Amino acid sequence: MSESNHRDAGDLWSWPELTRALTGRSQAGPAVSGVTVDSRQVVRGDLFIALPGDPGPRFNPSYRSDIDGHDFVADAASRGAAGAVVHRVVAAEVALIEVDDTYDALWALGHAARQRLEGDVIGITGSSGKTTAKHFVAAALDAYAPPGSFNNHIGVPLSLANAPAGAAAAVFEIGTNHPGEIEPLARMVMPDVAVLLNVHRAHIENFSSWDALKEEKVSIFSGLNHKSKAIYEDTLGLSGGMSFGLGDGADVRVAGLTGDRATLEFQGRTFDARVPGGGAHRALTVAATLLVCHLCERDLEAALDLPVDLVPAGRGNIVDTPAARLIDDSYNANPDSMAAALTTLASWPGRRIAVLGEMLELGDAAAQAHADLAPLLTDTDAVFCVGEGMRALAAALPDAAWFAEADTALLDEICAAISGECTVLVKGSNRVFWSRQFFARLNQRLAGQPD
Repeated sequence: MSESNHRDAGDLWSWPELTRALTGRSQAGPAVSGVTVDSRQVVRGDLFIALPGDPGPRFNPSYRSDIDGHDFVADAASRGAAGAVVHRVVAAEVALIEVDDTYDALWALGHAARQRLEGDVIGITGSSGKTTAKHFVAAALDAYAPPGSFNNHIGVPLSLANAPAGAAAAVFEIGTNHPGEIEPLARMVMPDVAVLLNVHRAHIENFSSWDALKEEKVSIFSGLNHKSKAIYEDTLGLSGGMSFGLGDGADVRVAGLTGDRATLEFQGRTFDARVPGGGAHRALTVAATLLVCHLCERDLEAALDLPVDLVPAGRGNIVDTPAARLIDDSYNANPDSMAAALTTLASWPGRRIAVLGEMLELGDAAAQAHADLAPLLTDTDAVFCVGEGMRALAAALPDAAWFAEADTALLDEICAAISGECTVLVKGSNRVFWSRQFFARLNQRLAGQPD
C-alpha cells in the first residue's frame, strides 16, 4: 500500500463521520473519497476545505497571501467535489459543512482521523531526508504514506485525513521552520514509533542556537505513548529508545558501505542491505528503517531489500544519459546534506562536475557555510556556483564559475565541461533548481532533446 493514493481506497469518510468530527452533530450527506485544500486538485467525490491564504499569527507559513479558498468553492464543485468546509457564506451548489474556522476544522479532522487508524503509525522528522525515509519505511511496512512533503500545519492534518482507517500502517513526516511547531503536530499524529533522523543547520535562522533546534526536533517524541519506541541518530546523545549510526554504541551500526550495499550490525548479527540511491546518509536511513521494522515486530528482511527506485525525484536519484551520469539532488540543500552529496560525488569514477545552488535559510551563518564546502571539492573537475549565497564558495575556489541564476547560459557551460566518463551533481535549495525545472532541462539537453 506504499505511497497509495487515497482515491484508490473507495469511500474514505461518511458525511455523518465528518459532520460529527467538525461540528459535534451527525448529519446525513454524501460519502467522501478524499480531502484537499486545493480546488485545482479536486476529483469527483473529494471534500474541499476552504482555507484563507493567511492563517494569522498561529502558524508560520513560508508565505502569506490574500487568496481565500472560499472564493474557489464553486470551482471545486464544478470539478465534482462531494462537499466543502467553509466558515463564511459562499454561493455554490454543493453540500456544505459550516464551521467557525476552517483551519481549526482541518486540525479537528486530523485528530479525528488519527483516532480511527488501526495499524502502526510512524512519525518522522529531521533536518534532511524525511521524505526519503518516509518512502523507505512505507515500502518496508507496506504502509500508507502521503505523496510529496506534506509535513507542516496544513500537510500533516491533511495527510491524516486522507489515511485509510484500515491501513496496515501509516507513515507521516513532521517538519518545522519555527520553534514550537513539531510538538502539536506530534501530538496530533500520536506515533506508535517516532524517528529523529538528524539535526542539521537547516532552518536554523529562526532558532537561537543548534541546541534550540535540537530541542525542537526531539519534541517529536512528545507524541509517543511509549518512550521506548523512539529512534534517533546516535550522535545526538539521547537516552532511551534505540539508536542508529556509524558509532560502536549504536543499536544498529552501519559498519560498511560499498556502492549501494551496506553492512549493518544489529543485536549481534550482521546484515547485508540494499541502499537505494547509495550514499552514507541513505545507509543511515536504511538502518533507521530496520529499527522501525524491529519495533513494529515486522520482518527485518523488508528493510534489507528495499526497491531500487525508492529515492524521490530531486533527492539524489541517478539518471543515466548518453553523455553523462546525472545525480538529481535539486529538491533541497543544507550544509550537511550538501556535504553528504559531495562525498557521494567523490566516490564516482571518471570526471566529476558539481553544479551547486545556494543554501537558503541559514541566517548570519550563510557566507561561512558556503565557503566551508571548498575542501570537499578538491577532487572535483569543474564547479559551477549558482545564486547570491554561492558567491562565498566561488571566491574560495578560484577555478569555479559563478552564475546569478540557473539559466540557459549555465546549461551551455555544463554541457561544454562534460567529456569522457562523467558524473554531474546538481544540488541546491528548492528555489534555485527544482522550481525552475533546471534538472529536467539539463537531462533533455544531454539526451539530445530541445530544452
